[in-house]
Amino acid sequence: MAISANRLELLQIADAVAREKSIDRMIVINAMEDAIQKAARSRYGTETEVRAEINPKTGDIRLQRLLQVVEIVENVSTEISLQDAQARNPEASLGDFIAEPLPPLDFGRIAAQSAKQVIVQKVREAERDRQYDEFKDRVGEVVNGVVKRAEYGNVIVDLGRGEGIVRRDELIPREIFRTGDRIRAIIYDVRREQRGPQIFLSRTHPQFMAKLFASEVPEIYDGVIEIKSVARDPGSRAKIAVISKDSSIDPVGACVGMRGSRVQAVVGELQGEKIDIIPWNDEPATFIVNALQPAEVAKVVLDEDAERIEVVVPDDQLSLAIGRRGQNVRLASQLTGWAIDIMTENEESERRQKEFQERSQLYMDALNVDEMVGQLLATEGFSSVEEVAYVEIEEISMIEGFDDDTAVEIQARARDYLSELEAKLDEERVSLGVSDELRSIDGLTTAMMVALGKDDVKTMEDLAGCAADDLVGWTERKDGETKRFEGTLSDFDLSRAEAENMVMAARLAAGWITEEELAAQSAEAEDELEDGEELEGEAAEQEAQAEPAAGGNILNG
Repeated sequence: MAISANRLELLQIADAVAREKSIDRMIVINAMEDAIQKAARSRYGTETEVRAEINPKTGDIRLQRLLQVVEIVENVSTEISLQDAQARNPEASLGDFIAEPLPPLDFGRIAAQSAKQVIVQKVREAERDRQYDEFKDRVGEVVNGVVKRAEYGNVIVDLGRGEGIVRRDELIPREIFRTGDRIRAIIYDVRREQRGPQIFLSRTHPQFMAKLFASEVPEIYDGVIEIKSVARDPGSRAKIAVISKDSSIDPVGACVGMRGSRVQAVVGELQGEKIDIIPWNDEPATFIVNALQPAEVAKVVLDEDAERIEVVVPDDQLSLAIGRRGQNVRLASQLTGWAIDIMTENEESERRQKEFQERSQLYMDALNVDEMVGQLLATEGFSSVEEVAYVEIEEISMIEGFDDDTAVEIQARARDYLSELEAKLDEERVSLGVSDELRSIDGLTTAMMVALGKDDVKTMEDLAGCAADDLVGWTERKDGETKRFEGTLSDFDLSRAEAENMVMAARLAAGWITEEELAAQSAEAEDELEDGEELEGEAAEQEAQAEPAAGGNILNG
């Protein structure tokens, strides 16, 4: 093949490849230019800088060699002296490049094969980039495709302008697809990998169900009804929480449809997966009670800091609330984002009785009183010896059977007990090596200092290096399950805000920050809270490929 090949045919080939691969025509022409340049280098020497240009309108090919203008020529293949350069172009200066025309080139068999590989590689890269750019913004979209083949349980899907994969764990259990079958799935991830962009599809993703409801329920598609959360046990059971922005429209009824037509269409696509449609509620307790349907709930106790809730159900409702293999309570937990503990009324009664006995025994041991007095104090709702020691004396004397003298004596014993306990704790603090300077932190008790010492937090610097999570613990949610991690002071009644104040006070005392910086941080935090702004930081790296003429202008010789 000669460089003077049919110019019209060259452009026709570029147009055909561009149409077939759905890429820009100029990308194919640039690939051809690169191929010609590579073949020319093999002919004129690999160190020679060759530039090939194809006119996209006429197909004319121009081949040039670039020579850099230098004072002393060391390599005649790549350099030209300033005197010779100015003889060709008077405006030439040091660092510029002189473009010297090269004669037409005849391709040998090896050179032609090498050129073909360059074109194929460039076109393949362009096709991959086009496919990635097309699908990267379609994450969360439901697509239809045709099964091309199944490999080791994974299903390869033809999406028309791309190829997706449904991995075995993203297929609904027990469903089988064969070559040629139509399949519907959601795009949940698009990655750029070595072998090209990978489009990952899923039929088990919770949002797949949400999108199916949006396609079946016009009110969801129009935004009148909103899907707040979805929890699925693929192929078995699911719960979906919905809310209506129009009080005249029942969100549950709209999703069910006339005689269940709408929900049955979704169930049919999901291979018979049973779906519970739950009305969403702002109140966590009400929402969780709804989420545990069809079980009836007698009472709930919330722990908002730990995002846990205790649910008390009648004895005959326990198995229904838990569900087969814990399915009902697990899905309710995923749907609401709360960890749910379920107990029967009998279990709760036994626990309350046990707590009552423990508190009674605590008062008997700490105050040196008989069982009747200890039970009276527990019955009246006193939760700790500290509360007995420092409440108004009238609250104790009002207890039936107590008089003022008895109340004074009980309170005195409570304070003596606390004094002895404080002395023992302080002795333990000293033995642990916890610094006295920590006493200056507001809200930090001796018992807390002992707990910190056991966790090797002994100085102001140590406390300044802590985070609020280190002190009060934190909660993580993974795979629909909420896991609680305890902190050093989790056993104490300490809120996250109080822990943050302690850490900031320690940093201030340690000299890590100044009063002005602390005030500025507080003001900034308040502004962000009022404006509802979220600051996000992004780090990006850019790679630039240097052109041969990066050091100067290119001048025609």
